[in-house]
Amino acid sequence: MTLPLETVEHDQLRLLVLTPDYTDFLWLNALLADEPEIHADSTWCPELMDCDDLIRNAKFDVLVWDCAFHGGSEIAFLQYLAVASGDRPILAMGAETSRERAASMMSSGASDYLSRQELDSWNFRRAVKCLWYREQLANSAHSLLGRGVASGFINRDLFFDRLQQALHRAQRGNYRLALLHLNIDDFRSINESFGYQKSDQLMIKVAAKVRQALRRVDSLMRIGGDELAIIVEKLEDTLDITQIIRKIVQVLDEPISIDSQSVVVSASLGVATYPESGDSPENLMRRANRAMFEAKRDPGSSYRFYDRQLHISAGYQLRLEADLRNALRGNELELYYQPRIDLATNEVRGVECLLRWNHPERGLVGPDEFIPVAERSGLIVPIGYWVIEQACKRLQESAEIGYPGLVFAVNLSFRQFHDRKMTETIFRIIFNANVDTSLLELELTESAMMHDPEYAQRCLRELNQLGVSFALDDFGTGYSSLSNLQHLPISLVKIDKSFVQALGKSADAEHIIRAIISLAHSLQISVVAEGVETEGQLEFLRQQHCDEIQGYYYARPMPWADLVQFLNKRGESACLQL
Repeated sequence: MTLPLETVEHDQLRLLVLTPDYTDFLWLNALLADEPEIHADSTWCPELMDCDDLIRNAKFDVLVWDCAFHGGSEIAFLQYLAVASGDRPILAMGAETSRERAASMMSSGASDYLSRQELDSWNFRRAVKCLWYREQLANSAHSLLGRGVASGFINRDLFFDRLQQALHRAQRGNYRLALLHLNIDDFRSINESFGYQKSDQLMIKVAAKVRQALRRVDSLMRIGGDELAIIVEKLEDTLDITQIIRKIVQVLDEPISIDSQSVVVSASLGVATYPESGDSPENLMRRANRAMFEAKRDPGSSYRFYDRQLHISAGYQLRLEADLRNALRGNELELYYQPRIDLATNEVRGVECLLRWNHPERGLVGPDEFIPVAERSGLIVPIGYWVIEQACKRLQESAEIGYPGLVFAVNLSFRQFHDRKMTETIFRIIFNANVDTSLLELELTESAMMHDPEYAQRCLRELNQLGVSFALDDFGTGYSSLSNLQHLPISLVKIDKSFVQALGKSADAEHIIRAIISLAHSLQISVVAEGVETEGQLEFLRQQHCDEIQGYYYARPMPWADLVQFLNKRGESACLQL
């Protein structure tokens, strides 16, 4: 569809591109370079810290979003973009095929979805032009006719206008106001069960029920496939809004008939109040959204109020994430090594490579603090490859200094399996390092394989064919351990330290450890016990014929130079005993 020239407000397409990789930004610009109908002016945003400011203040027609760019959850970040961008079109791009992801992306706020596997100049130009022209046409139609009010929903522009007017009234009348952000839980399963058309009908029925719990002066709109926003005015105190929320939760607990079936839905509600949470529509919406995601932590229909602690937490997480990006570039990350001792020979059989962060201002940041941030932001993927690369270098170096058989174990994050080039990238790292692949061991948890079990199994088989071995970490704490042992190329299991440290205090811990060792050995799988700290724990594990142990009893995690000293001292001690 081609728009007449008079409907186009400007002849230059303005793009805001959210991608962490500058080469991807250049590549996308190159795809548009020879298009005669488009004169693109692109702005690059590689940092989450700058994202909110650019979206609110930069002028753009289409937002191009790389799905790898998010704060921990693709869908949650997309929903934030849909709200923050003021209804401007979002073109999402990801590794999965359109058949796998387009429906869920578009139901969560994206205007279109392109797969990197299928991305070429023609597809990208077509998608961008379509969204640009559609936006121009929507703006023209809105200025002439508006979009109307139907089924209790009003359009986004009108909603923000009403919110702004409501804030003016609250300021003049000196009373409180609340914005509620309501999200239906697990809406994806509803879509998969009933299809998008029936699910849409269900949302209309949900909105009608919610409308019953509101007053005539309150405004309601649908802001996404599974989300509603509500303005509640003239509040005297927190009790007023709490009573309204309880009414909403109560009506949501009632079954809804859809496609001749009775369906019960649950929802998470985030509440931001004026003046406590902000005095602008954008701030209230953003903070209600934040509170809504906090409510997701609770089972069933639940609600959370935005408060200062949430604000502090969100800001701290963003700063920590920005610092972590700089840490990866600025060589602030370091590997520590914790020895694993062979109980039969008392020799160092291998080491586990553990990540540490030397922050320039805060000193050593604990992994419990920054690993979750890396997981949520997706930074754990490049960090994971960096760890494997460093481990391979040390593996090569250990052979040169007289320890050629030392196994180097690296933890593999579940997020690594979201990268469709994982096997290829790890193979390239190993090939460039030119190391004995049998000495590289990748540790993974059961959760790492739950995202896409078939893909995970294929990756493990391909890497195993290269000689890489695999260990199952935290064994005994998951639900599908036996299944994983049968179908995956696992050569070693690690008994979780919670069982080891319960020895002498819990008979159950003893029984569990005996069972794990017996099961593993019957399957020709070796066993490492983690968290060994006492002589009693060591003796029990020796009696049960555990293969290796790891823990403070022998050594804490240490830098590379200290590890070399540790190995040399043990070697000297062994020579003296001979």
